[in-house]
Amino acid sequence: MDDPRINVYGSGTEITIAANAAGLRYLAERLIGLSDPELGAGYHEHLEGGMDLEDGSISLILERDDKLAADRT
Repeated sequence: MDDPRINVYGSGTEITIAANAAGLRYLAERLIGLSDPELGAGYHEHLEGGMDLEDGSISLILERDDKLAADRT
């Protein structure tokens, strides 16, 4: 299997996350992990360029925010 490759870039009005298949699976696993009922609101993960993301990528924070669901009622 290929190594995960993820590039995050954007402008003031939109963000693009481009990834190979392994990178998409990696992101999906991170998001599924954040949905774990044992984790509380505010739990988050930082993905950084040159580490989890391709060099030159802008940083990406994946955050659980349970208030978002409550605000829709």
